[in-house]
Amino acid sequence: MYWIKVLHISCASLSIAGFLLRSWWMLKDSTLLQLRLVKILPHIVDSLLLVSGVALAVLTQTNPLVQHWLLAKLLLLLLYIVSGSIALKYGRNKTQRVMAMVFALSAVSGIVFIARNRYLIFS
Repeated sequence: MYWIKVLHISCASLSIAGFLLRSWWMLKDSTLLQLRLVKILPHIVDSLLLVSGVALAVLTQTNPLVQHWLLAKLLLLLLYIVSGSIALKYGRNKTQRVMAMVFALSAVSGIVFIARNRYLIFS
């Protein structure tokens, strides 16, 4: 189980770093956002992140309906996905994209905070 946790944390770090880099490129109107690798790699990393997270939940028999910290992380994950999509793809203008980027970064900050402090908050 240790290697799954390491994979999960590594993919989470890569996902956040990738979002920050793509957000920076979006702010600078960089053509790097159009590269094929830039469009494909986040899906691979995020898929590994999701699979490793589900594997950890199954192996530790953690149910989000019982463990409220996991439910909170899942809800924040949905906010991160939606706002991240608006920030990088679906925002109509730069203002919308920046606001969505702030929401996405706030959501991911909440996810990391809960991951590090879940037993202090939800006990």
